[in-house]
Amino acid sequence: MDVDRVAELTRWQDSGAVWEVVARRGDTLTVALLRCDGGEEMDRFTSDDSRLRAFIGERQSSED
Repeated sequence: MDVDRVAELTRWQDSGAVWEVVARRGDTLTVALLRCDGGEEMDRFTSDDSRLRAFIGERQSSED
C-alpha cells in the first residue's frame, strides 16, 4: 500500500508537531517525525517519492 507522505507531513505539522530530514541520499529522503515539543522521535520513514522531494525542497525541517 502506498502512503501519501506529503499528506502525512502536512497533518503532522498542522497538529503542531515537527518533522526533520535526517538523511538525503540521491533522490531518497529519510524523515523523522518528532513530538510537538521538538523532542522525542516518534517515527521515521525513507522515501524516494518525487512529490515528497518537491514538498520538502531544500528545507531541513518543518520549522524552516
